[in-house]
Amino acid sequence: MEDTTGSNPQSLGFTEKLKSWLSWSWTYVCFIWFGMVLIMIYVLWSPLKLQETLTSVFLNTLTPKFYVALTGTSSLISGLILIFEWWYFRKYGTSFIEQVSVSHLRPLLGGVESSSTAGLFSSVNGEAEPRPSVSECKVWRNPLNLFRGAEYNRYTWVTGKEPLTYYDMNLSAQDHQTFFTGDTQQLRPEDAVMQKAWRERNPQARIRAAYQAIEMNHECAAAYVLLAEEEATTITEAERLFKKALSIGGYNRPYLYINLLVYIKRRLAMCARKLGRIKEAVKMMRDLMKEFPLLGMLNIHENLLEALLELQAYADVQAVLAKYDDISLPKSATICYTSALLKARAVSDKFSPEAASRRGLSTAEMNAVEAIHRAVEFNPHVPKYLLEMKSLILPPEHILKRGDSEAVAYAFFHLQHWKRAEGALNLLHCTWEGTFRIIPYPLEKGHLFYPYPGCTETADRELLPSFHEVSVYPKKELPFFILFTAGLCSFTAMLAMLTHQFPELMGVFAKAVSTVTVYKCACCFLLCLFIIQVLCYLFLACLAHSLL
Repeated sequence: MEDTTGSNPQSLGFTEKLKSWLSWSWTYVCFIWFGMVLIMIYVLWSPLKLQETLTSVFLNTLTPKFYVALTGTSSLISGLILIFEWWYFRKYGTSFIEQVSVSHLRPLLGGVESSSTAGLFSSVNGEAEPRPSVSECKVWRNPLNLFRGAEYNRYTWVTGKEPLTYYDMNLSAQDHQTFFTGDTQQLRPEDAVMQKAWRERNPQARIRAAYQAIEMNHECAAAYVLLAEEEATTITEAERLFKKALSIGGYNRPYLYINLLVYIKRRLAMCARKLGRIKEAVKMMRDLMKEFPLLGMLNIHENLLEALLELQAYADVQAVLAKYDDISLPKSATICYTSALLKARAVSDKFSPEAASRRGLSTAEMNAVEAIHRAVEFNPHVPKYLLEMKSLILPPEHILKRGDSEAVAYAFFHLQHWKRAEGALNLLHCTWEGTFRIIPYPLEKGHLFYPYPGCTETADRELLPSFHEVSVYPKKELPFFILFTAGLCSFTAMLAMLTHQFPELMGVFAKAVSTVTVYKCACCFLLCLFIIQVLCYLFLACLAHSLL
């Protein structure tokens, strides 16, 4: 077939010019149409005697009941739109009308779509975020994630709620596939079954696939890992299955041995911690860190810190922090808040806000306050959970550093350690909000860390269950359309009430200003506004039906 794409550059250029002209004209077509309507009304005002017709035929024949119905219905529709806008703002953090205007109407008018609103439903990796650094919203495996069968499923049985989102579980499935299956060219039949098992969405299907893999090969360690994670209903049973997996480990799979060994030993250490054998858990974690020092990305030291805090071995905690709380290493809520806890513990038992305001802060108290400010700047969502101003939920399997998901995961395990230190929570309560006075504009500037990323809310909404109210920082201002709709609803409701209660007085007032052109324009404006509200309500009702 002959290529005709470049045969006629003149016609191609004419087409591009035509499209450009249409795009430009469409941008101003509304203004041109509105101007033409005004010019037509002005030209025909005197010849057609529109003033007398409008006054005698239209305005003078309308009764107060009509205005009551008009303003009352307008107020009702405005209220319904306000409720929908408020619900949408609470769920997605933006105004629906604003999002539709920017995302759909602006491209039609020849504008550029805003990346900030386009990224509302984007993936967690931040592709649609306007910020240049995608790594700011990287999702990490939760070092202290719970066991699905023994903990997450028990919560579902009791409450009927799903503590894990599908997005979170899908990330875990991807982790397991890459962590346990290795080179796909060397897969054995049972490995192929386990690869499929990790991708199964139904838990029972995953368990059946694990048993199928064991039937093929009784030394399939990955299958025992899956059963320990998902079928075992108690920690003791999960520990037994992990020990079985460790006994066959990966000795016959050298390239998988390290991954399997590290994962199984870590989970065995967590089982020992949950069963009260804390010293044994600490020893297992230390041995694991010594044997595999290059696996720092797994954050095993965070498991170690939590276990040492349970033992109240604060000197050992400080020694671990001295190694990992380094300027060249990435931070976490566990590191920052544990450091703050140690410094607060040294002064919190004698701390008094009244005494501190009279004599000033001592050096130790100042160090504690600065450590709290540092921790709050890194993750501002944690204090409300530690101070029990917000209810906790089960932590997700993945967390976003500096996000609400990380705050939930930290507070879930470390709240008891803060309560054990006398006065620590009181010191936190008195000082944590002072952090926001140090940072005048959190989204633009940082004090001790890089600026707070703006993509955390979107990622947290993907990681945390729908019944949890996601913590948002900094607090977003109410969108203009919510305020406008609330004002319009209140104004029309007030007009409807006044017209209903005082029809004669409002009639006298209307007749008094009936000769004023502004009054006539206002009546026409109310009618047009009413029609627009009806159309907008029908559109939002259809959308709400599809969303719910």
